[in-house]
Amino acid sequence: MEQEQLGFRALADVTRRDILRLLAEKDMTIAEVAENFDMTRAAVKKHLTILQEGDLISVHVSGRSRVNALNPIGLKQMFDWFSYFDAFWEDRLSTLKSEIEKDLQ
Repeated sequence: MEQEQLGFRALADVTRRDILRLLAEKDMTIAEVAENFDMTRAAVKKHLTILQEGDLISVHVSGRSRVNALNPIGLKQMFDWFSYFDAFWEDRLSTLKSEIEKDLQ
């Protein structure tokens, strides 16, 4: 699967988006992430693996722990893709606003 597709797959799940919000605050082990959810550590690990495959997080070893961290470069790639559509909608909404204002005059 293409990297971009893996990133979108990772973002498609609300739990994974919640995990990203947590990791935006601080790096966490699997156990620390799991404390925030009503699911098993194995389920959390699966979500973290999908986020890592999507290049949205990185994992490094610290002693006996695997520490998960937000990957700003991977997130920037997703942001850049969405930015195209921001410009698209901004242009459309600006045109709509102009047309409405013209009709009101």
